[in-house]
Amino acid sequence: MRSRLTKLATALITLLIVSLAVYSLQELLPGDPAVAILGEQATPETIAAVRADLALDDPFLVRYANWLGDALRFDLGQSYRTGAPVVEEIVNRLPITLELLILAQLVALALAIPLGTFAAYRARSRFDRLTTGAAFGLVSVPEFVLGVLLIYYLALGLGLVPPTGWVPLTESPIQNLSHALLPALTMALPVMAVYQRLLRSDMTATLQEDFITMAQSKGLSTPYILFRHALRPSSFSLLTLAGMNTGRLIGGSVIVEVLFAAPGIGQLMVQSIVQRDFIMLQGTVIFVAAAYILINSLVDLAYGFIDPRVRYQGA
Repeated sequence: MRSRLTKLATALITLLIVSLAVYSLQELLPGDPAVAILGEQATPETIAAVRADLALDDPFLVRYANWLGDALRFDLGQSYRTGAPVVEEIVNRLPITLELLILAQLVALALAIPLGTFAAYRARSRFDRLTTGAAFGLVSVPEFVLGVLLIYYLALGLGLVPPTGWVPLTESPIQNLSHALLPALTMALPVMAVYQRLLRSDMTATLQEDFITMAQSKGLSTPYILFRHALRPSSFSLLTLAGMNTGRLIGGSVIVEVLFAAPGIGQLMVQSIVQRDFIMLQGTVIFVAAAYILINSLVDLAYGFIDPRVRYQGA
């Protein structure tokens, strides 16, 4: 219990530090922050209104405390470009980014688990060397290059899926999946390669354990031993990396969503940068940071369910 409270306190402190860093970006804007937000063509009246709205004449810590209080009430401000509340824009775009993240993780794990398991079982075989080389290749290719290659071969060459665009899930599930497949695959393949190599390494060590030898002596089938006895203790590091990679996938979604014209949070962040919509950018960055910290905290709590040794040591 004390360990969980310590982890929760650490997560809250980290989030507080991140929120302070994000809010401090306003201080780094060149010149008058109100002019930087609105642009040089803004009228003096509009600039004065923004300065009053952001309380720029107040001390920094006072402004930060007020902003933090509003953020705790899920009020991240209002865009000066569109007039829409930041939270409303994030909520509208969140399902698209979540769908891509979930699809990418499912595709990565669905490919990595059988490949990594079989590579561990056939360690140093031709299949193991082939998957190792393919994994290194996928990890070394940037996502925007991989996305362009997938568009060229799968969309334009074979015509299997649309190259860009987005159809909401509520409008047409089939069309939605066809539009989501390429961006999800672009995000999944490099992650899959890392998962596969990590699982292969951990399972190779697990297959040398005494309980695996005992299972083999009982005459159990190889697939049963691999997926029932060896996979669970070998997936501890995989779960850790999957949780940490969620934050990486959120960062990767920025490039992927722009490349495939998927209107998610990543595209919203890029649009905010291009349009100098600082309030929207500030809100999306703090949301992504909070999501990353929350997911990693949940992964920490899930360790005990995957590996009982952690639960016993904590007790």
